[in-house]
Amino acid sequence: MSVSTNDLKRGMTLDLDGTLFQIVEFQHVKPGKGGAFVRTKLRNVKTGAVIERTFNAGVNVGLAIVERREMQYLYRDGADFVFMDTESFDQHSVSADVVGHMANYLTEGATAIVPMYEGNAIGAELAASVVLRITKTDPGVRGDRVSGALKPAATETGLVVHVPLFVEEGDLIKVDTRSGDYLTREK
Repeated sequence: MSVSTNDLKRGMTLDLDGTLFQIVEFQHVKPGKGGAFVRTKLRNVKTGAVIERTFNAGVNVGLAIVERREMQYLYRDGADFVFMDTESFDQHSVSADVVGHMANYLTEGATAIVPMYEGNAIGAELAASVVLRITKTDPGVRGDRVSGALKPAATETGLVVHVPLFVEEGDLIKVDTRSGDYLTREK
């Protein structure tokens, strides 16, 4: 399937020479001389690398039909993560390479959006923030009340987050999945 470069939209996934790219930005340019063209920024779906590419206006490029399914993370099976489709209840094994850094935020039972291309998972997307339990951290020193002081804390997924001194083992904290930063302590 193909789409004209005049119809490109942000978030579309293109199949260029067998590699999947997602459109991050695009701009139609109509110079005074010569033909119009489309300048794009594309993110490689597998590696995350962003490249710039220019296409002539009106040229057809390969469109990849990506189905975004809501799935529940069940368990880890060796190097793979097993997800269950919440509609069909089918289980899908997704390799650690495809899940990428999102593995730091996956807890059993968590809901993720898994983009599928030709029956294979090509990524895993979580909400902007997730709640994780602190499994190991040093106790806050009594009397150490420096404003903004932080200490490292390990979460149930193995992720180390810098948290305020008042956070203790067993506490639930909200973590930003885009940056890995501590947001707030949950009750």
